[in-house]
Amino acid sequence: MIEMRRAKVFMYDTLAGILVENEDGYHYQYDQDYLDSHDPEAISLTIPLDVKTYSSQILFPFFDGLIPEGWLLDIAAKNWKLDIRDRMSILLATCQDCIGVVSIEEIKDS
Repeated sequence: MIEMRRAKVFMYDTLAGILVENEDGYHYQYDQDYLDSHDPEAISLTIPLDVKTYSSQILFPFFDGLIPEGWLLDIAAKNWKLDIRDRMSILLATCQDCIGVVSIEEIKDS
């Protein structure tokens, strides 16, 4: 059984939504305050602004595209002892300060 992991997704340092991984796959939902804000932008053309929850059996290609590749992925996997097949772990570990306007912050359950 996969433990549930969650992350805040920021657009220009503003909370845009929550990404969840659980036993059913991956789920993304925009934050209602973000949707209600002045002129919100979709984080991706493949995840347009909507109140619905987006679901996928695999990590959404947009989020997977934020993950480093090649030698940079190898360094990250080695330094943080990550399995390169565990895309959510790599996303959480490496995408807090990515290139571009989107960043990811793990929600740690206390």
